[in-house]
Amino acid sequence: MAVQWFPGHMNKARKKISEAMPDIDLVIEVMDARLPFSSTNPMVDELCRNKPVIKLLNKQDLADPDITRAWVDYFSQQENTQALPLVAEDKSQLKRLLALCQKMGRVRSGRNQAMRLMVMGIPNVGKSTLINGLAGRYIARTGNEPAVTKSNQLIDLKNGMVLSDTPGILWPKFENENSGYRLAASGAVKDTAIEYQDIANHTLGFLLLQYPDLLMQRYKLKEKPASAAEALEHIGRKRGCLRPGGVIDLHKAAELVLHELRSGKLGRISLETPEMVAIEQAAIEARQREEQERQEEAQRLQQEQRQRRPRPASHPDDDAES
Repeated sequence: MAVQWFPGHMNKARKKISEAMPDIDLVIEVMDARLPFSSTNPMVDELCRNKPVIKLLNKQDLADPDITRAWVDYFSQQENTQALPLVAEDKSQLKRLLALCQKMGRVRSGRNQAMRLMVMGIPNVGKSTLINGLAGRYIARTGNEPAVTKSNQLIDLKNGMVLSDTPGILWPKFENENSGYRLAASGAVKDTAIEYQDIANHTLGFLLLQYPDLLMQRYKLKEKPASAAEALEHIGRKRGCLRPGGVIDLHKAAELVLHELRSGKLGRISLETPEMVAIEQAAIEARQREEQERQEEAQRLQQEQRQRRPRPASHPDDDAES
């Protein structure tokens, strides 16, 4: 399964962000604390042009706190970058963010003008909620539906800072297929672009390995299911996801699991760790090297075959003419 979702307006957003970036003093990248790597905006490193970046791990109240700390350490090791976990709805935590902005952005600004901040992030990580909280009023439309923000907005925070909001930009293609699954499970991809049962099975397989107690507790399972498919069937029967004749409605059961994961009803769960991602990326790079070697070998063989082909014999008349 490969989740692909890249609406046309995202290409326009990419151009607008690139044009606005020279005037920006500090970039705030909003990420989902449950899947920081997979929810990284694909254009941040490309477009930030050595500007300071705050990696904001939003929805930390839904994520495993131990793993969140590991991600903070991971991102804070990157040059000109600091990571900050928070809940965008918590005003006291927003004060910490503003203080960090002052610390990181002041040197870049260095003039008697408002510091310009750009907020970037993939769909449905809480950018609009963050902006409304910082502005202290309703500015940006919020919702659990991805891609709510479709145009750039400038918001004066009245505190010496101006925010530039941008549309959520999702990866046009996922090299890491697991990232596609995680994004779909978190709700970052429109539900119309995913297969619920496929995503739920992938997610349940992960939960059985990493959070079996939370899964069993939430759905009152007496024994740990042997597989994701078995878990989905048990959950469907337990929760009454049944069709006429007592047949389990697996699609309905899958919807239930994903909605409860997204709302935090299963508990504080992180869908990836720095170590897990490192292993996955190493495997991807190995496959890419193998594919490149295969292509190079195929080209070499084709060249050898062309060199071995006998040249057409010359015709006697050709020799006479010469």
